[in-house]
Amino acid sequence: MAWTEDRVETLKKLWAEGLSASQIANRLGGVTRNAVIGKVHRLGLSGRATPSRASRPRPSKPRQPSHPGRINTFRSAGATALKTETVVEKSPIPDPEPALIREVVFPPGERATILNLCDKTCRWPIGDPSAEEFHFCGRKPSANMPYCPHHCQIAYQPIQDRRRQRRAARRANVKFANG
Repeated sequence: MAWTEDRVETLKKLWAEGLSASQIANRLGGVTRNAVIGKVHRLGLSGRATPSRASRPRPSKPRQPSHPGRINTFRSAGATALKTETVVEKSPIPDPEPALIREVVFPPGERATILNLCDKTCRWPIGDPSAEEFHFCGRKPSANMPYCPHHCQIAYQPIQDRRRQRRAARRANVKFANG
């Protein structure tokens, strides 16, 4: 499809009216949305009379305090408001030490290969899949789980532990960013 002068003028008019590239492509017929976008850029058409999407204010997320432990308050004094800061001391609660999980070594008789793996064996992979020694755990799995109790401890973390780890990581990032 060639861009005739009539089609280019129609494109300019529709673009100025604020139609989207898809809408313009549908009206022109025989062109794709990407072809319209490409032609708009080649013509150097910039702004629009009205935006293609309704501009509505986006709800803002509550901000994290810049200084944890401080509470900002505003006190009204006559016609002006004075900002005061109150420092609240938090008792530091140490994060519990993560439980050490040790890898259990299984005798070769309990190991499973891909050929004898089934839903009655633990499917925890052990080793590098490209290595000859690669195998699966092979022990009896927990009820309705693909892994034995030992590997379930590794694979599944309680949601509170994950939240605690995320909070600790965020705190570490804040300390790192503040220098």
